Amino acid sequence: MTGRVVGKGMPARRWEQLAEKGVQMVYGATANVAADRRGRYLGYGPEASELIAVPEPETFAQLPWDGRVARVFARLFRNREEEQSPGAALTADCRGNLARLQADFTAHHGLNMRVGTEPEMMWLRRGAGGELAGVTKPYCYHVDQLEELRDVSMRVLRYGQALGLDMIQGDHEDAPGQLELNFRFDEPLRNADRLVTYRQICRQVAREFDLIACFMTKPFPGMSASGCHHNLSLWEGGDDEVLPADPEPTMPGVRSYRVGGVNMVSADRAADRNPQALTDVARRAVGGLVTHLPALTALGASTVNSYRRLWDTGLWAPIARAWGYQNRTCAVRISSPERIEYRTADSMVNPYLMAAGLLTAIDDGLRNDLDPGPPTSASTYDSAPPPQQSLPMNLGEALAALDGDEVVRSALPGEMYRVYTAHKRDEWERFLSTTTEWDFDMYLDYIP
Repeated sequence: MTGRVVGKGMPARRWEQLAEKGVQMVYGATANVAADRRGRYLGYGPEASELIAVPEPETFAQLPWDGRVARVFARLFRNREEEQSPGAALTADCRGNLARLQADFTAHHGLNMRVGTEPEMMWLRRGAGGELAGVTKPYCYHVDQLEELRDVSMRVLRYGQALGLDMIQGDHEDAPGQLELNFRFDEPLRNADRLVTYRQICRQVAREFDLIACFMTKPFPGMSASGCHHNLSLWEGGDDEVLPADPEPTMPGVRSYRVGGVNMVSADRAADRNPQALTDVARRAVGGLVTHLPALTALGASTVNSYRRLWDTGLWAPIARAWGYQNRTCAVRISSPERIEYRTADSMVNPYLMAAGLLTAIDDGLRNDLDPGPPTSASTYDSAPPPQQSLPMNLGEALAALDGDEVVRSALPGEMYRVYTAHKRDEWERFLSTTTEWDFDMYLDYIP
């Protein structure tokens, strides 16, 4: 639920048995098998049953850094011996849940959503005294800084292509050691799988170069944080295109991308083909996103540290519950005539939960003809937006907004909402109850 990758390993000769029957793990595997600050297990206790993880063979891919090992994603089910709903889909499976929501959305609207994510992260190393520092200087788009990380980025590129990521472009961003390497957009589930794969690739490359692949949203005050903008479009039709196989074996599903069809967001379909005009579909989609921005923030900015990104204004992060054309101070931006950008998500986002939330918000906009209101062109950095037009500015506020939004809550059905919010509330309480260096700096010499 927190976005960590969990699973089991087994010898290849056990593959047929695994594919047929799946493997068992405790229900708490969906919740990090962790306890809250009071010692109670989060989500599921030791008395809970064991889930069945059934692999999806179309996601099979051999690891390019060690050909002896392959990975495969799994779908989670309730144990066959459960008294209630034995063998049913496990509602705390955020990946399986996204697959179902995606199918329901297409069945109802005749549209398939496609997502492209921008995975910013930082390459760090520890100094002699243990302090963390970026490998490069904080110069945005600077080719010399990109060259400093050339060996790292080329290794990521090679591994990504071998694992089905159609890498398209990249650059050095404006924080120390910060790279953004992009791969082609696709349907939500495959895009989420690829973002998870990309993070695993970065961690492996960091081991090989003795670096730290940092996905923490804002490690350095006064510097830009790492976002993960989600670029969204809605399509009628299209077909799967399968990329050529790399030397390492992968199933065609790993290399498949949805292409073609008619983009119903594209300004070319607006009545006057004005690049600053929304199609009816885009207007209603943006309306759904803007309506549900506070609750979506609990999924997109999912950690205490996430809100350092929003508070340190002027550094390209959104703070306004608004939309605009090319206005990066808004949470929703029309980033090109062909797509809508959701900007609040950051580098720690769980892509399965985020895509599920975005699907439900857009679904509500399409069903109920939600209008987003006029676009915002002014910089909201110049004057803070009033409270009703501001995003939640801490994790506690965001969780309260999620509690009050039935639509976005429906993206976390069954036990998923309980498990996710238990984790996040515990994280928020741990932060509030922790004495930090800031407390000493602020209050040590106070004489009331």
